[in-house]
Amino acid sequence: MASERHLHTSHWGAFEAEVEGGTVVAVHPYRDDPDPYEFWAAGSLEVTDADADLVLLKGFRDDPEGARLATPSGRIEIFSATIDGFGYKDCPGHPSWLEPVEWLGSPLADRYPLHLVANNPTTRLHSQLDVGAFSQASKVQGREPIRMHPADAAHRGIQSGNVVRVFNARGSCLAGAVVTDAVRPRVVQLATGAWYDPLDPADPDAMCVHGNPNVLTFDRGTSKLAQGCSGQHALVEVERWTGPLPPIRAYDPPPMEHRPGL
Repeated sequence: MASERHLHTSHWGAFEAEVEGGTVVAVHPYRDDPDPYEFWAAGSLEVTDADADLVLLKGFRDDPEGARLATPSGRIEIFSATIDGFGYKDCPGHPSWLEPVEWLGSPLADRYPLHLVANNPTTRLHSQLDVGAFSQASKVQGREPIRMHPADAAHRGIQSGNVVRVFNARGSCLAGAVVTDAVRPRVVQLATGAWYDPLDPADPDAMCVHGNPNVLTFDRGTSKLAQGCSGQHALVEVERWTGPLPPIRAYDPPPMEHRPGL
């Protein structure tokens, strides 16, 4: 079988992956970049032509009058009359703490008493290479691991290695329990990026059997002004899964229809 080479780039350089039958069989340095295997073995790369240390607002610090900032006053402003003038209740003109829609201090916590933190994963880049060996090694019975405090796990009859159902009013997913005191009581951690795998692909409200937290988090912006991502926190409940364990099909290729003459 003939191999193909695909160019990949990263923060430390570029390399070519040699692929045979969908599997990476070798990695080759690209141009003058360091050999990837040497880089991985060393664990670091010295950059000899790095820029000088970056000092935030250095020009303004050195000369506040001659290097004025792009603000109405030319100085650091804690209050913005422009933003305040928008009249947005969820984005005032000054820094302030606004009560989240979902948190352990809200009435909804009576129904969903665990605070989900859906952080970026440590075993892949977002969802990229979830199919790879490093990401797969972290799975629990093929599911994305969810970490929970021993007290919360004991209260629900959950042990490390169990498959659990994580749910709220928006949706549900299966995950693999990892009981650890590295998380606080009433907090569970389920990383983003597990490839979405609905139990019934025809049902938009189907449970994800693989552990993608997107089915649990809301997708509205942080405010009327910012519209940033707010999908890293939600209130959930967790219970041990006792039903038949659905297969993982997220990595299976879709059905292919071969047309004559193509």
